Amino acid sequence: MLKNVSNLTFKMAEVIITYETLYELLRREKFKKELQKLDDSFFKDTIKYLNEKNSILDSQKSKSSIFPTEAKKTQIQLQNTIKILKELYERRESKIVGLALLSSRTKPSIQDMENMLKEEKEIYEALLNKLSYFRENILSNLLESKYPDLEKKPKDIKSENKETTLIRFLHPIPKFVGEDLEVYGPFEEHDVANLPQKIAQVLMDKNRVELIDSK
Repeated sequence: MLKNVSNLTFKMAEVIITYETLYELLRREKFKKELQKLDDSFFKDTIKYLNEKNSILDSQKSKSSIFPTEAKKTQIQLQNTIKILKELYERRESKIVGLALLSSRTKPSIQDMENMLKEEKEIYEALLNKLSYFRENILSNLLESKYPDLEKKPKDIKSENKETTLIRFLHPIPKFVGEDLEVYGPFEEHDVANLPQKIAQVLMDKNRVELIDSK
């Protein structure tokens, strides 16, 4: 089943999670610069695989006098699987941190999030908001001969402000002032931003933006 893995566009829906497929995912993540695509059910499928392997190991251990070698092989494979999953997570984590850092210096793009799992999008958005907050309140102030000001809390971090909406701009939008007297923009086509729900809704009603579903 895996002999053509390296040549296919990796669609996890077509691949059953096994030790070999996990190893291949890690190999691709190690040697590809871009964050690799995983199926939305990756976590669920991986947990199912681990549970099945653990059940097999328990069964083999109960018959250890008959199949001692098989139980040992399964245990080693499980240990190696844990190592693969840890490295896979950490390599993807490093790429997500890099994307968030780059986006905080330029402008976030919807392409940055395309290959992220739902939980990884949460990591990316939290990092991006934090980095943007500190960049604005430290570097921007410094460049204007002002002291860093960290008294204000970040406005669009989900854990601190749940009334924001993640949207993508369909058309360029010039700088504007919101109801909260904050200045927003300018934004270019395909830019991604977290904006207050009221502002996002107005822009959606005018077909200027579309909602990004981070689920």
